Amino acid sequence: MILYTAKKGVYYNLEDFRSDLSDLKENGFTNKIYINMTNRCSCSCTFCLRGLKDFDEHNSLWLKEEPTVEEVKKAFGKYDWSGVKEIVFCGFGEPTMRLEDICEVATWLKEQHPEIPIRLNTNGLSDLVFEKPTAHYFDGIIDTVSISLNSSSAEKYLEITRNRYGLASYDAMLSFAKDCQNYIPNVVMTVVDVIGQEEVEACRKVCEKHGLALRIRPYEAN
Repeated sequence: MILYTAKKGVYYNLEDFRSDLSDLKENGFTNKIYINMTNRCSCSCTFCLRGLKDFDEHNSLWLKEEPTVEEVKKAFGKYDWSGVKEIVFCGFGEPTMRLEDICEVATWLKEQHPEIPIRLNTNGLSDLVFEKPTAHYFDGIIDTVSISLNSSSAEKYLEITRNRYGLASYDAMLSFAKDCQNYIPNVVMTVVDVIGQEEVEACRKVCEKHGLALRIRPYEAN
């Protein structure tokens, strides 16, 4: 499933909607379209839906193979998306594992409909994956980046994300977030509400220290 939308934690294949997408709003959706381009991820988070959520085959986010850039463009070509409120790179994997490809798609989307905001949901570890700064890739094409903060310390972060880069990953993620502020209008850090109020407040202090905005999002496992 390359393009999908969501409501109350349930994912819906865009192919189930009319080509003009007018029934999105009619059925209570927020007119946000999500792009799924990879299953690959640099983390194996303890709360990840990949291991906790059951999907039927029609609405599964698991890709049998990664779509090419041209296949993504072709998928968009099936719909009139002039009424879409936001386009989001977010899938079963980490979008930035295909850094250059998502930038190519985002550039094309901006050329087609410059008025539609584009958001990137990421774990913020692309600098480590590619062993170089990556925030500048999004200059002029990404309007909002949402980065998973997950926890208030490097130790907790590694325990939760189980990423391949060790304790240094936490500071690398924060460094990426601050670098994004130079290129992206809206930079938001997120945590899920199930971590508890004490940890939420600790994360808030981390964001305040680094001049970053924090959003608490509901956790939906089922």
